Amino acid sequence: MKITDILEPEMVVPQLKGQTKTDILRELAQQLCSKHPEIALDKLVAVLAERERLGSTAIGDAIAIPHGKLRGVGKILGVFGRSTVGVDFESLDGSPTQLCFMLVAPEDSASLHLKALARVSRLFKDAPFRERLMKAADSAELYKLIREEDSRY
Repeated sequence: MKITDILEPEMVVPQLKGQTKTDILRELAQQLCSKHPEIALDKLVAVLAERERLGSTAIGDAIAIPHGKLRGVGKILGVFGRSTVGVDFESLDGSPTQLCFMLVAPEDSASLHLKALARVSRLFKDAPFRERLMKAADSAELYKLIREEDSRY
């Protein structure tokens, strides 16, 4: 599985506006729902919030991978967002989250969902790659960097 199988160029948000974890989850969900009107925004936000209640999806190093499963989703979908100021996502290491990669999977996709999470986690663990993402000028450059890094694996 490649990141580019689940992330389309228009699903990259170069500057997240949200100031809280809840704001960011809604903003990422709105981005996805703008292209996928079959997904109910409130249901998606509720699924993401419920997953966060189980434990933060912020894995440290300024990265969060909010995710959830939703009935009616046909395949794994992704949205990437960057916050240059950072948001408190209750990260394991206490650092503000700046890079968020949201994943939404079909309700019955356990193995693909886990593979997607592992792929995103591995990709974003590379510090020089994260630095390049933080310096990117716009969504096109962000997507290009993600695509190039993804092709290395």
